[in-house]
Amino acid sequence: MLPKRVLMGPGPSDVYPEVLAAMARPTIGHLDPAFVEFMDGLNERLRYTFQTENTATLPISAPGSAGMECCMVNLLEPGDEVVIAVNGVFGMRLMENARRCGAKPVAVEFEWGTPVDPGKVEDVLKAHPDAVALAFVHSETSTGVRSDAEALCKLARQHDCLSIVDAVTTLGGIELRVDDWGVDAIYSGTQKCLSAPPGLSPVSFNEAAMARIQSRKTPPQSWFLDMNLLTGYWGPGAKRAYHHTAPINSLYALDEALRILQKEGIENSWDRHAANHQQLRAGLEAMGLEFYVETDYRLPQLNAVKVPDGVDEAAVRSFLLNNFNLEIGAGLGPLAGKIWRIGLMGASSTPKHVDLCLEGMKAALA
Repeated sequence: MLPKRVLMGPGPSDVYPEVLAAMARPTIGHLDPAFVEFMDGLNERLRYTFQTENTATLPISAPGSAGMECCMVNLLEPGDEVVIAVNGVFGMRLMENARRCGAKPVAVEFEWGTPVDPGKVEDVLKAHPDAVALAFVHSETSTGVRSDAEALCKLARQHDCLSIVDAVTTLGGIELRVDDWGVDAIYSGTQKCLSAPPGLSPVSFNEAAMARIQSRKTPPQSWFLDMNLLTGYWGPGAKRAYHHTAPINSLYALDEALRILQKEGIENSWDRHAANHQQLRAGLEAMGLEFYVETDYRLPQLNAVKVPDGVDEAAVRSFLLNNFNLEIGAGLGPLAGKIWRIGLMGASSTPKHVDLCLEGMKAALA
């Protein structure tokens, strides 16, 4: 038997009991008429969560990294220039995805823990007028920093680029308005602020993005992630073209998680994450701990906290796991050993979770 943990790391987050129960519902066929009807409702709830009317909104049958790859392989062709903002691990992954598509990535690099500067991005877009897309991470999970997605998408439109947005840690946790901000393509994950099990990646493409996909000179390098094929299965209507055997029970879980979120209200969810962050911030700062990211750009759902001098960060995490059954995350890349990453995501974003984390951190540091 595996232990039951309190999950307050960078993901996964705690899963609502109702969501776990949904996974135990009877499995039916992925082309069953009842399941086809279910798919329509799930997609509608995803559109609400993304705040979009995009028809091409669906869950990829794989985790958030597959959502990233789906956007890149569909929108980039060999030889295309793409401007990519890099301010953490997942900006670097966007770069690697672009290279593997045969595209020519142009990196705009920023210090880790700082947001993407639209002014610097605009300078690079002006210097690369042939770029077809601008890709960036809205909520950088490796550092806990938020960038201005609305401003960056506006820049992309001004320079005739499509915007590709990583919202893996964003969706459900902080403000995100796909249609109002003019986002062309976006991807997320189920295991963070949605509090569903890992393994699915919601994506959404607007009409401009789908038009580019449908006018490609070459087919996407990934058959499985080809949106032309996926929308044939996930598109509206009773008749669906077989593409793959969908993970039926995982989709039940996602649908239940989205129902819980919709009942709460998306803006109420954003407010809840912000309020619990403020409680955590007050408690940590009372212990003398400092945050890695400046206040204006800090993610409420993913808190990067500096490790004090002389403290073994791994020993603190081990103490919390062994004595409080509580998981928090370590730093990645150049931040390894320098920060803890404390998640307040979805079902893990409650005052009770904050109190437990503060109690554990106080005991560990003592």
